Amino acid sequence: MTTVGFIGLGSMGMPMARNLLAKGFAVQGFDVRAGSVRTLEGAGGKGASSAAAAAAGADALVLMVVNAAQADAALFADGALEALPVGASVILMATCPPGAVAALAERVEAAGRRFVDAPVSGGVVGAVAGTLSIMAAADATTVERVRPILAAMGDKVFHVGEKPGQGATVKTVNQLLCGVHIAVVAEAFALAAKVGVDLDILLQIMSGSSASSWMLKDRGPRMLEADPEITSAVDIFVKDLGIVLEAGRDAKAALPLAAVAHQMFLATSGRGEGAMDDSQVIRSYHAVNGTAGGRPEGRQ
Repeated sequence: MTTVGFIGLGSMGMPMARNLLAKGFAVQGFDVRAGSVRTLEGAGGKGASSAAAAAAGADALVLMVVNAAQADAALFADGALEALPVGASVILMATCPPGAVAALAERVEAAGRRFVDAPVSGGVVGAVAGTLSIMAAADATTVERVRPILAAMGDKVFHVGEKPGQGATVKTVNQLLCGVHIAVVAEAFALAAKVGVDLDILLQIMSGSSASSWMLKDRGPRMLEADPEITSAVDIFVKDLGIVLEAGRDAKAALPLAAVAHQMFLATSGRGEGAMDDSQVIRSYHAVNGTAGGRPEGRQ
């Protein structure tokens, strides 16, 4: 049986680990939250007391942490890389800057382990359903070696390049498009609200027009709710669009639309609403334009 070490049992990591268990993998997992480790044990996995313990004896080590700094700490400061057998694979699935991913890969490979840059798209819903899109970058032999592990967590596994950092770049482009789409839907709704157009009717019209998009249909209805269910938080796009802008600086590519969208998510977070659903970036547009809940100030 293939043993997978798993670090990061959060809202996405936990269901990903569960899907590995369902596919017959042995999973030994660690998270800084002891409750998450106990939940994994209840699902049939093996709880680990540290990042190093999660990696010990594993055929592959999945990192589903918050950022590159946490990946670095788990691998090096907390001893996971040293505990991982020589020749085993580190699979970084978190959203991280391409340059940081390439730097991590260099250190991992210098230590005699393999490295797969494999960020995901699909959110919590995709993590639970096992339908994530996975953008894997590594040499073809390494990707094929870990493909069964990746396929247990996502139904769309793409080999996007031979070099670590290329997967992160593809995810960066994905987040650029997602973040800008959400912000532009909010901007359009704010314009309509300013002149008193019913946003429910506007959503119906736009959803069936050439202006429609997946983000409009998914986030649009939640923008019209006062306190929608959280599927992806505002602060995720504060982070991810920050990564987009960092990648743009590194590549010397101008990304003005991403920069503006980042500012609107940042403004929302700055008002203490960073934990709300990312659709609530519309609150920043309402604040700027003097509308509230989709109605101009003073209108009933």
